[in-house]
Amino acid sequence: MINSRYQDCVQACTRCAEACEHCATSCLREEDVKMMARCIQLDRDCADLCRLCAVLMMRDSEQAAALCRVCAEACRACASECAGHEHDHCQACAKACTACAEACERMAA
Repeated sequence: MINSRYQDCVQACTRCAEACEHCATSCLREEDVKMMARCIQLDRDCADLCRLCAVLMMRDSEQAAALCRVCAEACRACASECAGHEHDHCQACAKACTACAEACERMAA
């Protein structure tokens, strides 16, 4: 069972990882993939960090807060990049990343 203090953050991280994976996959299908390269890279980094944060919180790891601070930075960078693209998948990803950054910042505080 997940420590109740982590519940919201674990859910935000999971949703963000899913949104980032969907965004990266969708970006790879865009006509101008080169234009989406930074978005794809940030999506993948963010998804990996979000999944790792969720796992560390589920373990009640003493490293969870430190990694959540890093994850929040990655989420903010990904949100900023995605927000600059008008594709629906990028806009959805930007929202999920922003929500996750806020949850990670609250958890790490």
